Amino acid sequence: MKLKKRTKSSRMHGRKMGTHGGGARKKKKKSGSKGGVGMAGSGKRADQKKTLIIKKYGNKYFGKQGVTSRGTERNKENKINVRQIDANIESYGKKKGDKWEVDAIDYKILGTGEVNNKIIIKAKSASKSAIEKIKKSGGEIILENK
Repeated sequence: MKLKKRTKSSRMHGRKMGTHGGGARKKKKKSGSKGGVGMAGSGKRADQKKTLIIKKYGNKYFGKQGVTSRGTERNKENKINVRQIDANIESYGKKKGDKWEVDAIDYKILGTGEVNNKIIIKAKSASKSAIEKIKKSGGEIILENK
């Protein structure tokens, strides 16, 4: 006949059994609400570790960042501002007469910044402000989808 064996903690109480068979008390001191070593226990009761974590990982370690529902997809479209094109016109475009031709077929052109050169841009799409600024400077935008 098999007897039900009592759990270790229920057997290990009585005289001189304060360590539950774990040896010296010193050995067990890393357990409890502190957690283990390193990042363990950096959850609910980790106020003593917060300063160390913030120094190492910055403030974005704790809590959630940003609000997005599962259904929303991030806009991964390539975008470039008019200011950036105008500032780096030599690397982006080729000079044809007094105008610059820029090939940005994979990009959407946004209207932040000023335009000082006459630019002809081939692009995927463009914002209204970008189209206005480029036309005002004497250039044009040729859109792929239109």
